[in-house]
Amino acid sequence: MNAHAGAQILLREDADGIATLTLNRPEARNPLSEAMLATLSETLAAIAADHSVRAVVLAAAGPVFSAGHDLKEMSARRADPDRGRAYFADILGRCSGMMQQITALPQPVIAAVEGTATAAGCQLVATCDLAVAGEAARFCTPGVHIGLFCSTPMVALSRNLSAKHAMEMLLLGEMVPAKEAARMGLVNRVVPAGEALAEARRLAAIIASKSAATVKTGKRAFYEQREMGLKAAYDHASAVMVENMLARDAEEGIGAFMEKRQPEWRNS
Repeated sequence: MNAHAGAQILLREDADGIATLTLNRPEARNPLSEAMLATLSETLAAIAADHSVRAVVLAAAGPVFSAGHDLKEMSARRADPDRGRAYFADILGRCSGMMQQITALPQPVIAAVEGTATAAGCQLVATCDLAVAGEAARFCTPGVHIGLFCSTPMVALSRNLSAKHAMEMLLLGEMVPAKEAARMGLVNRVVPAGEALAEARRLAAIIASKSAATVKTGKRAFYEQREMGLKAAYDHASAVMVENMLARDAEEGIGAFMEKRQPEWRNS
């Protein structure tokens, strides 16, 4: 097991093909500040190129998963000559870029949520491929209360929840309990408080046991086809499946299934 402290605001621990990233500014409610965004982006880029990592778990220290953008940091820039316009565009662009890194990452990312995830913190959960919540976890896009509609979190929410559920969260800005979040489709499953990390790692271990090449192909194809019309999606998925069928791991996996033995993945 190797621990990578690097920047202390984000901890990384690797074990058994799983990289666990922990947001580590609990005293500030784990904001997606300039520093946090930069560190997350740098770490995700390193993981994307790390073939030893088969799955990622994203957790947080303290009672708040993430409160989203650092509003104090952002508000301070209102004193800029342009009232902060250039800075706001830059920080929101960096946040959106980091979210897209998660989607583009070859390895699946699983959020392990205890406590509250609000605004861009809720966006982060919605962006992850899977999410596990402790039963005391709560989710919220509260921007409407302070005159700042959660428009960027809306992108991730509207791609995970039904339109009515997404709009309910965005328009009301109310806290959504974990079980309701599961019903809405924001999280996959709810576990007893304090057990989200263990359950997320259990799911990650299952994923890590599969062919990394197959998982990478499937994750990429999932997000690509979702943005397409029906016929284009089927055409694209069929083309992906042809290439997948010709891959060494598919040949091995199908052969192992027919021969009733465990496959030996080469991740190719």
